[in-house]
Amino acid sequence: MIESASRPRVLVVSLGGTIASTPVARDGGVVPQLSAQDLVAAVPGLADVARVETLSYRQVPSGDLTLADVVALARTIAHHLDGGVDGVVVTQGTDTIEETSFALDVLLDGAAPVVVTGAMRNPTMASPDGPGNLVAAVKVAASPHARALGCVVVMNDEVHAARFVRKTHSSNLATFRSPNAGPLGWVAEERVRLVTRPTRAATISLTARDDVPPVALVTCALGDDGRLLERLAALGYRGAVIEGFGAGHVPGVMASAVEALVGEMPVVLCSRTGAGEVLNHTYGFVGSESDLLSRDVVSGGILDARKARVALSLALAASADRARAVELFVRVRDSLSASGGD
Repeated sequence: MIESASRPRVLVVSLGGTIASTPVARDGGVVPQLSAQDLVAAVPGLADVARVETLSYRQVPSGDLTLADVVALARTIAHHLDGGVDGVVVTQGTDTIEETSFALDVLLDGAAPVVVTGAMRNPTMASPDGPGNLVAAVKVAASPHARALGCVVVMNDEVHAARFVRKTHSSNLATFRSPNAGPLGWVAEERVRLVTRPTRAATISLTARDDVPPVALVTCALGDDGRLLERLAALGYRGAVIEGFGAGHVPGVMASAVEALVGEMPVVLCSRTGAGEVLNHTYGFVGSESDLLSRDVVSGGILDARKARVALSLALAASADRARAVELFVRVRDSLSASGGD
């Protein structure tokens, strides 16, 4: 057994969510109430893995988190890492883990492991998964093999890269998947097994004064005519992500509205399929990927729409200059796959 003084220091930061939820009334539903210390105290054996420190940062359902919250969280994490913590675990609700983890991946440039986890079953249920997920997450955060991976999500004993992970089921314990790549590895007993290492994401640096501007996410559906796009600028949006069909398509009648929107703000094109990437030149009809790219829409590449919205929001926060913001977005996008993008 490793002596206590030589065990890694791991900070557990709680944001609320299912993992921290208990009933407020006998016949009511659960709400986030447990602190980081409560979560750690309920899990036997954590002290054998690491010297665990705690910080209760938020106490909310994950749908109430904002990108501004995550930017502030990234600064707090960086401060603690500079103070000598070896790794960080963030606990939160699972609804927005894929966005929170990717934002942290883009905002933090250190090598120390940063792990996000949560639970699908709250502590009042017969078989809650929160304690097991927390143990696995601490093991990953304490592992020297997890350094320089970027931010990862650990759920159900699997390790997923923030750039790929998606929540794919409303209640199943195996909800978190990485359709484009599969998990990076897994946790077995005291071991962290990593079978692949992604390239690091390019990062975006923000100051404490930078506000995160609103970026709209618009999903295409059968018969869409694009009338929502005409209102985005007036509503105060600074950018837009369009979640198109298939390889990056919109109805032909919508193409002119997309082009008009490009004249007002950066517009990123993604696929609503959940896997694969936006193509560049396979289709040539009006509203196809090649048609939209010729109208100066920016390809989201392998990014799904939610992650593209995170990256574009952070890029716009970093620079008020449109061309520079798009350059920052493209740099992040192209860093996420070994072959880059166009």
